[in-house]
Amino acid sequence: MATKIGFLGLGIMGTAMSRNCLKAGYDVMVWNRSKEPVAALAAAGARVAATPAEAAAYGEVVIVMLTGPEACQAVLFGPHGAAESLGPGKVVVNMSTISPAYARQAAAGVRATGADYLDAPVSGSKKPAEEGTLVILAGGEEATITAVEPVLLAMGKKVARCGEAGMGSTMKITVNVLLGALAEGLAETVRLGEALGISRDALLDVILAGPMANELYRLKAPMLRSDTYPPQFPAKHMAKDLRFAKEAAAAAGAVAPTLAVLTALYDKLVDTGLGDADFASVIKALA
Repeated sequence: MATKIGFLGLGIMGTAMSRNCLKAGYDVMVWNRSKEPVAALAAAGARVAATPAEAAAYGEVVIVMLTGPEACQAVLFGPHGAAESLGPGKVVVNMSTISPAYARQAAAGVRATGADYLDAPVSGSKKPAEEGTLVILAGGEEATITAVEPVLLAMGKKVARCGEAGMGSTMKITVNVLLGALAEGLAETVRLGEALGISRDALLDVILAGPMANELYRLKAPMLRSDTYPPQFPAKHMAKDLRFAKEAAAAAGAVAPTLAVLTALYDKLVDTGLGDADFASVIKALA
């Protein structure tokens, strides 16, 4: 593979995604604030950058997978940030979950350097990231999406074309409202069943045997059965995404009553110290 990749951010998702780029044969240089995940990727064959600027200088495609707008702003445009090394012929693919407004702002900043920009968050959590089965929600120029699609398909099973830069992030926060509602609906049903004398295991068995079964519920059922919530998608990130969605809905004048309830519940979960637990732990907010 001729394409060189600079990969910025090695959290739960970024570590798995960059590893899949290596497995696909790409030449990858990684950067991360903490060094432990960097060492693991270096052992798998990645090159290591001292700064975001170094990784961006190396990569023709610069992938950003960070926790939110503040981290993206620092890593892209701060001291020794990627923007110092950007220019014509390079493409920044921002796969972080950020607000649509910030996605458009970042696109303008990157394009001012002469580089191109894709807004490409993902639908999926730790397991799909590890398996390379993410759905990638791409916003940007069609020609740019097509050019980097082979790289994106090293990390995912589908690239959804969502429109201009900013619309990938719009798609992400919109579908995450449904994701949060599905998890909360399952949690509320379990709490109600238990209050009425139905065992948790029996209730989950019925849900998973019938038409309400889905991949999310199959994935989260073991957590609910054991009442332990190892993070695949941390609750603090769900809370952040729902706040972005609530802000966007207010700006658009959209009616979204369930979104208001979900935002309050997931914020409560974070406030009770469960922000690092999987978002299925929303059942704890219903105690």
